[in-house]
Amino acid sequence: MEHYNMNLNLKVWRQKNSNSKGGFKMYRVENISSEMSFLEMFDVLNEQLIEKGEEPIAFDHDCREGICGACSMYIDGKPHGPWHGNTTCQLHMRAFNDGDTIVVEPWRAAAFPVIKDLVVDRTAFDRIIQAGGYISVNTGNAVDGNSLPINKEKAEASFDAAMCIGCGACVAACKNSSAMLFLSAKVSHLALLPQGEPERKSRVLDMVAQMDKEGFGSCTNTGACEATCPKEISISYIAKLNNEYLKAGLTKE
Repeated sequence: MEHYNMNLNLKVWRQKNSNSKGGFKMYRVENISSEMSFLEMFDVLNEQLIEKGEEPIAFDHDCREGICGACSMYIDGKPHGPWHGNTTCQLHMRAFNDGDTIVVEPWRAAAFPVIKDLVVDRTAFDRIIQAGGYISVNTGNAVDGNSLPINKEKAEASFDAAMCIGCGACVAACKNSSAMLFLSAKVSHLALLPQGEPERKSRVLDMVAQMDKEGFGSCTNTGACEATCPKEISISYIAKLNNEYLKAGLTKE
């Protein structure tokens, strides 16, 4: 693939803290390699700002391998940018052209308040998981992998749901800031396995209650969450969640 350099204009959201009024600020970056990742480009910009005595742009990141889900940026109107099925840290500058103006914003959701600049507080997801996303098993010696037979189809569906990294792109893409795709993945990957059976009913009821408490919106099945999910979690898991929730509500003692 041909390597080239480009000059770009960046329109970046700056906000001191959650109580301050934010706004966009324009920046110019030059000689950016097409093979840089989007976050590496931001590293270059921040080095320039520091050299000028200006405050660098705050953004969240950790693994930079598409695993942790921390790199939450709204790029040109799309969570994680223009490429399909990837996180911001996996987005490379060859996705853009020389002279482009790129608009970068934080997630926009009441349940994800801005901490600073492009960093948002996603601990609402953590509290949803704490409400019921666990299994009560004896954590003794590891058992043989084949000691508990599991239907292959269900195992694969569970693993697919477990791919969710909790980045929040589904919330950012949804017009109602719904967390249903995230929650459905977390509920489904345990509900599909026998290990998740003991808390199956209380899990879905408690996690849905916590989701509502956090202030996420309702799902209207537009599919924006599935389209923007970096791990391509299927919207069909929302139907699974609704089914689990209905059965739990009708049969819980």
